[in-house]
Amino acid sequence: MTVQSISSFISRLTVSLLLLVVGVESSQAQKIFRMEKDSIAFFRGFALSFDLVGPAKLMLSDRGEYEGALRINLHDQWFPVFELGIGRANHEEDEVTGLTYKTTAPYFRLGMDWNIMKKKHEPYRIYAGFRYAYTNYKCDVLRKNLEDPVWKTKSDFGSEDISCYQHWLEAVFGIDASIYGPFHLGWTVRYKRRLFHEEGDIGNSWYVPGFGINDRDNLCVNFNVIIDI
Repeated sequence: MTVQSISSFISRLTVSLLLLVVGVESSQAQKIFRMEKDSIAFFRGFALSFDLVGPAKLMLSDRGEYEGALRINLHDQWFPVFELGIGRANHEEDEVTGLTYKTTAPYFRLGMDWNIMKKKHEPYRIYAGFRYAYTNYKCDVLRKNLEDPVWKTKSDFGSEDISCYQHWLEAVFGIDASIYGPFHLGWTVRYKRRLFHEEGDIGNSWYVPGFGINDRDNLCVNFNVIIDI
């Protein structure tokens, strides 16, 4: 099987699955997003990108991330992706629990995007993809001025350097467009689903680096500055 036939098969399969969700039949999907046959080189370079939403959250709230990505361009159709970031949280005296929660840790994601446009060599792209993600982090959980129910004295209670980890998957949908020369802007919507996790003995983590507010699933948006190289 040739590279072009593999490309055609994966593209049709991805498009069909995506458009079935919104009620479009497979035959219609192939007409809308039919891939071109051409002689463009298989390796088309790579791109570096930086997310702007995470740093904005750090400036405006008590949590956020610094995140960058390396994406390889294969025939303007397949895009293997490696993402690396650092997540931080400093959540003081939660309104419900009264707990203070702190953590700073790296995380990474590895996955693939597929360009689902009919004309895949245009300076803009619509793509769908997935990520496998993992973080190993330590957190501090503290309850200040906890009152003893018997003696009525107050003291701080909690633990530091609690070892935690989490694996999760992400479904990704995104758009990027050329702005000037090698510079692109793009955004992605991500649905995150937790797989395996360990959060120590003191209770659930409030925030997981790279994942966000701790839950079984999560939804987020990234806005990226992209440089083609």
